[in-house]
Amino acid sequence: MKINNIAYDVAVAGGGLAGLAAAIQLSGKGFKVILFEKKFYPFHRVCGEYVSEESRPFLQSLGISLDQLKLPSIRKLVVSAPDGELLDAALQSGGFGISRYRLDALLAGQAKAAGVHILEGTKVHDILYEKGAMKILSQHGEINAAVAIGSFGKRSNLDVQWKREFTLAKGGKLNNFIGVKYHIRLDHPPDTIALHNFEDGYCGLSRIEDGLSCLCYLTTANNLGLSNNSIAQMERRVLWKNPHLEKIFSAAEMIWSEPLIISQVSFSNKPLLHDHVLMAGDAAGMITPLCGNGMSMALHSSKILAGHAARFLRNEISREEMEKMYRADWRKNFSRRLFAGRSIQRFFGDPLLSKILVRTARIFPGVTNFLVQQTHGEQF
Repeated sequence: MKINNIAYDVAVAGGGLAGLAAAIQLSGKGFKVILFEKKFYPFHRVCGEYVSEESRPFLQSLGISLDQLKLPSIRKLVVSAPDGELLDAALQSGGFGISRYRLDALLAGQAKAAGVHILEGTKVHDILYEKGAMKILSQHGEINAAVAIGSFGKRSNLDVQWKREFTLAKGGKLNNFIGVKYHIRLDHPPDTIALHNFEDGYCGLSRIEDGLSCLCYLTTANNLGLSNNSIAQMERRVLWKNPHLEKIFSAAEMIWSEPLIISQVSFSNKPLLHDHVLMAGDAAGMITPLCGNGMSMALHSSKILAGHAARFLRNEISREEMEKMYRADWRKNFSRRLFAGRSIQRFFGDPLLSKILVRTARIFPGVTNFLVQQTHGEQF
């Protein structure tokens, strides 16, 4: 299929939460939108699959009937230190669980219904700014658009090709993590999200739809290397030192024969623009998973971006003003959260620091609520 010489108002590279939500909003405002997704819906992604309540009104505004889905409501938090010492706390705002397999597919359906041209199984090779317009290159040729949105996730071929700064950074406290995710069946409280620490990592457990749970953990590439690059060996050698994780892995029914894995995960700062491409979601900045708010941030960033892009497309502001306003609003809403997430992550995965945090929060319950508030926002 060739689509050369067809002009769009907006081209979106990446069909995750931010990309799909931005496409739905801009198409709903009357603009011609095309979205490129390298895979085919539905499919799984490495993600903790917990959505904070701040996103509920926005998702409903996009046409997602959350009440009809009967999703698990999550209102409690459990945190364990590597030696198993536990902290129990109530989540003031809370959230709900839904798999990316389900949510992304629902949003893709809403986007198609809204008139978005979705090209599945299509990889974007490059995005260029030429003569006041954006040129998107893929196997279907090239198309022109007034606005290009980069929502291609944590790390993509374009990040490497463009030599974005975080791809050049050496492994450190904010770089070179791996993420591993399972869907499991396990008897545990459906209203509780758990974060279990282990050496150089932590593992989240929370309920999603259909009686299943998402088990997702983050650790260093070094941990995997010291385990002969064997996920199973690393889990037994490292994760199982936490008695809660040993119990979970021993009792769980694994729904998949193999876990989903991503590597080279970075939490370093990322530029919001590249040659006039507007970044959204994880492509703009990734909050540490322990904060449980990455999905909400991706959705919120799409709302901010769509608002400024719409004004530009209506000739109400210039491209320079659109980019300046988007950068300012993004930083206003998310810079504090990202900084807080990076700071809190330093306690998780460290046996001594995580134990100190758990004990302090047990003595002073307000500490937990304060930390949660630093990584969450108001409804949008």
